[in-house]
Parts: sequence; C-alpha cells; structure tokens
Amino acid sequence: MIIVIGSINLDLIATVDRLPGAGETVPGSGFSTAPGGKGANQALAAARAGGQVRMVGAVGKDNFASEALALLKGGMIDLSGVGETFASTGTALILVGGDGENMIAIVPGANGSVVPGDLSKAFLKKGDIVLLQHEIPLATVDAALDAAKKAGAVTILNTAPFRAEAADMLAKADYVVANETEFDLYTEALSLSGRDRQARMKAFVQKTGHTIVLTLGGDGVMAATPEGFLQVPALAIKPVDTVGAGDTFCGYLAAGIAAALPLEEALRRAAAAGSLACLKPGAQPAIPLKADVDAALAG
Repeated sequence: MIIVIGSINLDLIATVDRLPGAGETVPGSGFSTAPGGKGANQALAAARAGGQVRMVGAVGKDNFASEALALLKGGMIDLSGVGETFASTGTALILVGGDGENMIAIVPGANGSVVPGDLSKAFLKKGDIVLLQHEIPLATVDAALDAAKKAGAVTILNTAPFRAEAADMLAKADYVVANETEFDLYTEALSLSGRDRQARMKAFVQKTGHTIVLTLGGDGVMAATPEGFLQVPALAIKPVDTVGAGDTFCGYLAAGIAAALPLEEALRRAAAAGSLACLKPGAQPAIPLKADVDAALAG
C-alpha cells in the first residue's frame, strides 16, 4: 500500500501572457479551477501509475471540498483517512505564464489541522510506502517519519515547499526528492560540502546513508544512493504548464518503488510521467495514465 500523508487543495488558476514582476498587474487570458495540493496530486499520480493508495489529510466543510476530492474519488483512492474541519479547504492561487512557468501562493486552510494524532488513520504496516511533503505541519511530517520507521515502512520525503526548519528531518527519510533550488538551500542548512551538486549529493548519502533524488526539469533526474550514482533523461517536450510535474514524478516514483522496480527504472518512468504532465494545464487533470507513460517510453 502507498500511503500519502499530505495536503489537499483546490487550485485557482489564471493564465497570463507573462508572469508579473513585483507590484505589477498583468492581464489574464483564462481562469479555471482544478483539484490540487501536493499530497493529493502525488496520491493521484501513484494511483494512475498502478499503485494501491490511501490518502491521509483534511478538507473543510465548504463548497471547495467536494471538487478538491473529485479526482481522488474517481481514482479509487482510499479516502477514509481524510477528515473534515471547520477551517476552509486549502487553496492554491496559481499564475501560469505563456512559457509554461508558474507562480504559486498557498493558503493552507484545513491542511494546517493535519496533526500527529491523524496518523492512526494511516494503518501503517511493514512494507508500506509512505509519501510525505511539506504542505502540512512539520510536526506531523516528523511524527510520520518516526511512525513509518517503527512500522517497517519505506519513506519518501518530497522537500517542497522549502522550509529551513525541516532540514534535520531529511536524514530520517529513506528517499529524499528535491528540485535544484530546494537542494541548494538544504545544502547550506545541512553544511554539505562539495564543488558541485553531484559531490554534495554524495556528501548527503555519506552523512545519512539514504538516497537523494534531484529533479532537474528538462534535464532529467540525478540520484545518489549508497550503491552509486544514477542519471536519467526527461522526455523532450514543449511545456504547456509545469504545475504538478514534480508531484507527478513523486507519485510515479512511489509506485515504482512499491512495485519493486530497480531504482533506475522507477526513476525513468517517473521522469517520463513528469514530462508528460507538462503537456496539459492544471495539476491533477494533467497527470498521465500508466498507459501514456508506457507508450512514451516505448516510442
């Protein structure tokens, strides 16, 4: 079982010709809503990759909640661990520029009420894959890492969004997934030495004994493990919207690890899925199905 403990949002998405600078107003060309939240996105990606998934999180008792959960329900994800609170359902305010890049502001809402006591809803057991991010209280993330280790589960920690106070938690996760910016910031927080990223990734492995995965956008993925160093390419695409690409990668990676794929193959599939997610607008609506990834890798 893949257990995702994390955020559930409704994304409010505006498209603009270019992203605004500080204090600048730019005209928009479109608006839409879509289910989102890093936890929910990753749960749906893991399910579309063929995994059996349980979601632990929270939504509000408001009109946004049902829309935020719609695709998770459609994806046959176990939502028994999702509670309701009097806080508003989490929202993400997203601007997407003409080049596919984005700017995002997060309002946590109900996600802030996911507490360590909610981990009982995860029903952790040996062999489970536990997937975590930083959009719920860090005390809950920390408790989940400890609980998973005690249960004999495998943990994957996605370090987004960057939170300096989370640096010491990274050593607890079996797999850490970060993008370039996050890794560079954590390099400083963890005092990792090395002349380049590859050397600093190896320093992280030497320090923790665990695996670090670095996503590089169009340049693919690098991973440093106790056994060595891996690098896989991304698909060559012209991005429409990069929102959710990293979450798609994480969900597919979790599914690959759950299926006991060799890490290089799991990374290759996850990187391809992340690339395909950039070809459609929105986060969850753009997550590819397993058949789409199979076709892309075969072609």
